[in-house]
Amino acid sequence: MKIFDIAQLAEADRVTIEKQEISSTELMERAATLVFNDIHSKLNGAQIPIKIFCGIGNNGGDGLVIGRLLLEHGYQVLVYVVNYSNKRSEDFLLNYDRIKEVSNNWPSAIKGEKDFPEISEKDFIIDAMFGIGLNRPLEDWVGKLVQHINNSNAFTVSIDMPSGMFADKIPNNKQPAIKANVTITFQSPKLIFFLPQAAEYVGDMQVIDIGLDREYLAKAIVNKQLINKPEARLLYKPRTNFSHKGDFGHALIIGGSYGKIGSISLSAKAALRTGAGMVTIFSPKCGYQILQSILPEAMVITDKNEETLSKIEFELDPDVICFGMGAGTSKETIVAFKELLNNTKKPMVIDADGINILSREKELLEELPENSVLTPHPGELERLIGKWKDDFDKLEKVKKLSKKHMLIVVIKGAHTIIVYKDDLYINNTGNPGMATAGSGDVLSGVITSLISQKYEPLIAAVFGVYLHGKTGDILAEERSYEGLIAGDIADNIGRSILDLFKNEMQSEGN
Repeated sequence: MKIFDIAQLAEADRVTIEKQEISSTELMERAATLVFNDIHSKLNGAQIPIKIFCGIGNNGGDGLVIGRLLLEHGYQVLVYVVNYSNKRSEDFLLNYDRIKEVSNNWPSAIKGEKDFPEISEKDFIIDAMFGIGLNRPLEDWVGKLVQHINNSNAFTVSIDMPSGMFADKIPNNKQPAIKANVTITFQSPKLIFFLPQAAEYVGDMQVIDIGLDREYLAKAIVNKQLINKPEARLLYKPRTNFSHKGDFGHALIIGGSYGKIGSISLSAKAALRTGAGMVTIFSPKCGYQILQSILPEAMVITDKNEETLSKIEFELDPDVICFGMGAGTSKETIVAFKELLNNTKKPMVIDADGINILSREKELLEELPENSVLTPHPGELERLIGKWKDDFDKLEKVKKLSKKHMLIVVIKGAHTIIVYKDDLYINNTGNPGMATAGSGDVLSGVITSLISQKYEPLIAAVFGVYLHGKTGDILAEERSYEGLIAGDIADNIGRSILDLFKNEMQSEGN
């Protein structure tokens, strides 16, 4: 799913109005009616107090349409106009007149703190004050109204975007924003909805297709995409009946140290379960018996050192090398990593202590093969790029790193974001149960496996993150968030691959 910029959505509105030969008021009616339908289907006529806070622009116009339709269907509705300016949009004014025709109580004007209505936690709030068009700080009393709504603990639905939130800026104490339980947004999600610092404002997100011009949307060039099942399905490479293990590559996974052999065993198992033809593990000697015992499908080569990596030597010719899980950052391990980089141009996946070594020895970034994949967790990322002011600043720093060194960076989180130069791929699978030791090791193994199977590194990162998260989702439904461990994910990656075509297979079965 494409994620459009605000300017692109405005242009899509204009093109739609022109090509469909409708007015902006009719487009507003269409969009707001779809929101009403969604709310009506959930409330199902329940007689709870509904308070709608409308701005005086087009977002407010949406709120007025929703209010009118709720009134026409017998709901208890009070509409408030947040009168922060003398300017009114034409569509707001038209719908203001329309709602007066069906309301016994004309919309009440809020001009300052003295006009704030009482709000109970039993109220149902619809926030239609500002939407995506906000481009300046809120007036002092308007900010206090936002805080008044938040403090009520009433269930709140924001239309298009929580009021007070900018499309490209994280809210803060000086710039309050509505903390919505649900945000119903039009046509396309907005980037900010997927950033950790915005989560408490957005709540659950719903995207409503309001029928903007399909041709314009298809041709519009974007640098942000949301990855769901339809997008992931297109990335999958089917196998032929005459395939053999050599067709699916040889992955070399390097890492481990005394007490941390489990990390590379998880990566190797995930690589095998994702379909790598062969997997070899390179570890310190202390890992030999453990790895041969628990993962007989993998081959094992050991360092001459008993407890840490000191010299990485192998005669095989792998298709991809994964380095870092459990490796530690001892001086001898750093030297071994440097020698590895000097001696290979194979595609690489760098995780965990591999990233920590890069953070200490920044010049090594120049030695990484082009299109290497880095998979840092937040702490590792901060050590690599430095502190960031907010999530937008973090993305800019990662883009800069990616462009300078031709790297693919996987920013792990609730919505993992894959960054390649200026392009963002936002994953929409995964759950809190995956916040468990070893989950990242499994992800590295999945991505490594896909690269070994001749997926381009960027595709491998995007597809691998999706499969990893989807496997966690499938398992969480069976085992709970708390009951999910990393080994479960490694063992069950195949279930997320089957799920890609589940609906199709069910249809054929019927």
